[in-house]
Amino acid sequence: QVQLVESGGGLVQAGGSLRLSCTASASIFNFNRMGWYRQAPGKQRDLVAIITKGGSTTYADSVKGRFTISRENAKNTVYLQMNSLKPEDTAVYYCQGATAILYWGQGTQVTVSS
Repeated sequence: QVQLVESGGGLVQAGGSLRLSCTASASIFNFNRMGWYRQAPGKQRDLVAIITKGGSTTYADSVKGRFTISRENAKNTVYLQMNSLKPEDTAVYYCQGATAILYWGQGTQVTVSS
């Protein structure tokens, strides 16, 4: 069973930056794509960004130009660099790895204060 472990969340002021990490217990080449999703209280879990095995990226409109997803294959890690954070970015951020099934991490809390 592959495990995904997120880290890097925390409390930051509006306009600040955070970098989230998602480390897999196996090679990330096993995944067709990996991504970050977020869920705010009382809301559904939404896509933030994904990166395919080939390196193509997709972003939610709300984070384009502010967030960057990347991968470091040698470390089996996917990152989410978040800049110019806004209070509305506050949520639990989840890492997802997709093969024939979906794997999820436990989530990491990001809180942006105004």
